[in-house]
Amino acid sequence: MFDLTGKTALVTGSTQGIGFAIAKTLAEHGAKVFVHGATSMEKCEKASAKIENSVPVMANLSESGCAQKLYEQTGDVDILVLNASVQIRGGLESVTDENFASQFNTNVRSTMQLTEKYVQHMKEQKFGRIVMIGSVNQYKQNPQLMVYAATKSAQMNFVQTMAREIAGFGITVNNIAPGVILTPRNESALSDEEYKAKIYSKIPCGYAGIAEDIAPAALLLCSDEGRYITGTDMIIDGGMHL
Repeated sequence: MFDLTGKTALVTGSTQGIGFAIAKTLAEHGAKVFVHGATSMEKCEKASAKIENSVPVMANLSESGCAQKLYEQTGDVDILVLNASVQIRGGLESVTDENFASQFNTNVRSTMQLTEKYVQHMKEQKFGRIVMIGSVNQYKQNPQLMVYAATKSAQMNFVQTMAREIAGFGITVNNIAPGVILTPRNESALSDEEYKAKIYSKIPCGYAGIAEDIAPAALLLCSDEGRYITGTDMIIDGGMHL
């Protein structure tokens, strides 16, 4: 089961955290994987060195033309996992044109452009898997993450629209919405014990997840075993959305 031998995958934002765990898991099940980062090829290479049958690639997804730049490094792929995102904390008064654009361009615009670029080959071969990494913030609003949450909600709407449009080509499109996961992104915030206790109190399971809690779901959605799942949102959050 879950044999990805002969398949090629691109996992964006895969030098650490959830993206790295997904890239490693797909490679362990036979896929050739492109490990992607935004600004440091050295970081991409270090992550790739830990994953067998992987290749490091780099492109800043907040920049115009990022999809073409990335495609020139990878060529066509069978599996596209859109994990990379930008999250800038702050209430309404702290939102600037610059930080809004950074989050929107990376989390929404690049999602659409990358899907458009890579889906053509998937259509031609009548097979493809597209998985996007959303957030529990689609369901549980945080005043400090309003722009981020809005971009993830927009992404989910895109998943549902695309899933319906391209299902006939043998392509599935799904979303995974993680809750609080112990990754470098959350390290600073969760180092505050008072804040940590407050957040954990909102999770029915009572604790944060780890990146490896997310990767198996991505593996299912990328495999033949997940062929009948499309247009859905797989929430992995210890019950935080409830």
